[in-house]
Amino acid sequence: MEDLHTELRSLECAVVSPLRVLYFSTRSNDVRAGALKILLHVLEMHGERLHYSWPSILEMLRSVADESEKDLVTLGFQSLRVIMNDGLSSIPADCLHVCIDVTGAYSAQNTELNISLTAVGLLWTTTDFIAKGLLYGLKEENGTGILDVQSTSKQMEDVNREEEAPNSMNGFCDQVPLINVVDCDKLLFSVFSLLQKLGADERPEVRNSAVRTLFQTLGSHGHKLSKSMWEDCLWNYVFPTLERASHMAATSSKDEWQGKELGTRGGKAVHMLIHHSRNTAQKQWDETLVLVMGGIARLLRSFFPFLRSLRNFWSGWESLLLSVKSSILHGSKEVSLAAINCLQSTVISHSPKGNLPMDYLKSVLEVYEIVLQSSKNYGGNAASKVKQEILHGLGELYVQAQGMFDNGMYTRLLVVVHTAFKQDSTTNNNFEAEFGHVPPLQRTVLEILPLLHPAEHLSSMWSLFLGEILQYLPISDSSLQSAEDKPEKTSTGHHVHGSNKIKHQMPDSSSANTEDPSLSSGSNTCGTMASIPGYLLAEKLVPVLVDLFLQAPALEKCTVFPEIVRGLARCMTTRRDSPEGSLWRLAVEGFNRVLVDDTSKLTATRGSDQIIGKPSRIRLWKEVADVYEIFLLGYCGRALPPNSLSTSTLAADESLEMNVLDILGDKILKSQIDAPPDILQRLVSTLDRCASRTCSLPVETVELMPSHCSRFSLACLQKLFLLSSCNDEICGWNLARSEVSKISIMILLTRCDYILKKFLIDENDLGDRRFPAARLDEVIFVLEGLARLVVHSDTVSVLPLHPYLKGGLAKENGDKRPHLFILFQSFCELVISRERKVRELVQVLLKFISMELALEKINLAS
Repeated sequence: MEDLHTELRSLECAVVSPLRVLYFSTRSNDVRAGALKILLHVLEMHGERLHYSWPSILEMLRSVADESEKDLVTLGFQSLRVIMNDGLSSIPADCLHVCIDVTGAYSAQNTELNISLTAVGLLWTTTDFIAKGLLYGLKEENGTGILDVQSTSKQMEDVNREEEAPNSMNGFCDQVPLINVVDCDKLLFSVFSLLQKLGADERPEVRNSAVRTLFQTLGSHGHKLSKSMWEDCLWNYVFPTLERASHMAATSSKDEWQGKELGTRGGKAVHMLIHHSRNTAQKQWDETLVLVMGGIARLLRSFFPFLRSLRNFWSGWESLLLSVKSSILHGSKEVSLAAINCLQSTVISHSPKGNLPMDYLKSVLEVYEIVLQSSKNYGGNAASKVKQEILHGLGELYVQAQGMFDNGMYTRLLVVVHTAFKQDSTTNNNFEAEFGHVPPLQRTVLEILPLLHPAEHLSSMWSLFLGEILQYLPISDSSLQSAEDKPEKTSTGHHVHGSNKIKHQMPDSSSANTEDPSLSSGSNTCGTMASIPGYLLAEKLVPVLVDLFLQAPALEKCTVFPEIVRGLARCMTTRRDSPEGSLWRLAVEGFNRVLVDDTSKLTATRGSDQIIGKPSRIRLWKEVADVYEIFLLGYCGRALPPNSLSTSTLAADESLEMNVLDILGDKILKSQIDAPPDILQRLVSTLDRCASRTCSLPVETVELMPSHCSRFSLACLQKLFLLSSCNDEICGWNLARSEVSKISIMILLTRCDYILKKFLIDENDLGDRRFPAARLDEVIFVLEGLARLVVHSDTVSVLPLHPYLKGGLAKENGDKRPHLFILFQSFCELVISRERKVRELVQVLLKFISMELALEKINLAS
């Protein structure tokens, strides 16, 4: 057998060696080409039978890679492709590293670009071949690979399938019996070393291909590598590649290139066009850096739990964070986005599984914070896009890892978001006016706000969270005075309860915070924002704010309720400056929603849960009363400048105003609310003052008042009648309802008395002239309402009636109308009115009075 092997070796070398000698002994390219063609034929037909001549063949192909003749390089590379694609299993193990070196030489040659790119692909093929041998070696070396650390079922299944494939594994062992784990490690490192060097190639296509191949190789076969190999890969190939790409992207020339000269036209050279994204060395290195960042992101997504177990990985993580931070701050938009994705994908992939330690999460949040704080030094569309991506990342980061957040981290998160928003509002003050829409970064904040609401274990942060959102709304003027005219002097009459004049003023943010520090949630961390010039952002924000507020726990909701009401009030009062805008309408709808929600839940839980303190509720109702006074008195049922709004808009606004009245009269004051008596007095007095508008105007000017103004005044008057009445409420009567009825009845009777007396005075002053329809309708409405009004026995107790009169009432009478005695004198004076309808209604009311006194049952004949 030894003689046979010697003979075969002699024969094989006798055939192949002359080709090598021929190639190196001549300078004729034709002769060299002929020798290479013969070699290609030998490899294609009989390559798997060769064994002893591989050193000579590889030496010959290696020298061809250095040639400048394109045809020779092409022929040499064709032979190499045959070897690498089909002949690796037949090459002796000690020649594999030479094959890799030759492939690297063809990758680095500058004669033909396509050959370099294809050669890089052959390195990928080589790693697949080596990885099979590495996997085989892992069977005998337990405890050294990632398979023993990482519990990913898919990777384990892949390994098991390869281990349980006896035919393929036995075939592999038969083909390469000399390869072992040590050889595989060295071969892989040879490939990685070549790919890293090629990653610095001056040709962008080659280096980008090498970078892709390096990270794809690690991503595909990383689960077959041992810990020591991974440590070598990270410190010798991955992080150095990142450092080099970052350095080159930062220092390369920004001078624009001209494309290859194609010819001349008109005596001037014509150059090939280069796309603007690739026309400088820096832009092309940016592209390489993006690939590096993407490759690292893939490795971290796949192997982060295992990589954390490596020695000194934290220092590598810190170096990665430095590169990411620098890339975001100083790189192009593409580089910045790739750097953000590198961190973001790691957090999103591993935080839901519990594989991301707190230190890593904090470090990511710290990078975002530093970047946003430093980003005020640069601007532009690219910077805005980067900030948007960071904000989206923060929202997604919190959603995926909210269980890891404590109060401190959550506060820090809100500070980061607020910092970005505040910077944007400062640099985009005129954006809304110029472009007609919300700036992109502010839109992003609106998108992520619903994601940032406190988790269940962070319920105490609701006040801070909602307080931060309130700072994005327009601030109030120095003093929000009601637009109500000066209080009438003739219509106040004598209120039995002696209510004082109410100052219609809402404190602004600054004064409120000075008086009560609890109203300034978040001010300790972020301060007070400057005024935002437009209302577009607030229009988008108000519905979001209301939805989030309604999700808050009851205790936290009560704490921040006054601030919410005050913020909505600021938006409601923008009707003065922008009656055609949507902000005040949205704020009114939100105000109604939060009040209805609070009232309904308070009624449902009354007596079962008293965790909410009384002072907080009193402060809440004070704010509500302020809002109703300001908005109803100053902005509802008012005459607007002519042609300021369309008919349909006016109708919609009137409907909205009526809805505000319905909420106050039917939902709030008729419920078991816990408002103190002085607040109830203010709320009912607000309705009374709105109801006084028609009767308070001089009779000569009433006809000039728009019809919707008189309708609003009558609607307020109707609410007073409903609050004073007990019709259909016998079962629903309660202590709060009784208190409201007692307050309402006296205010209503005082108002009715003034309207009736004023009617007689104006009728006498007009003489034979026609009485204004609006005033006549008001008087008729009052008389009809008094006729229908039935009061509760509790309410009767507050009427200023003489005890003898009270004792003489017909107790068996089911209809209780003792309130008519209060206005008896006015009824007597109205019997001489010129208006027939008025006289008829007065007659009806006098009959009711006689019924209350049982006078209709007296029989004189008897």
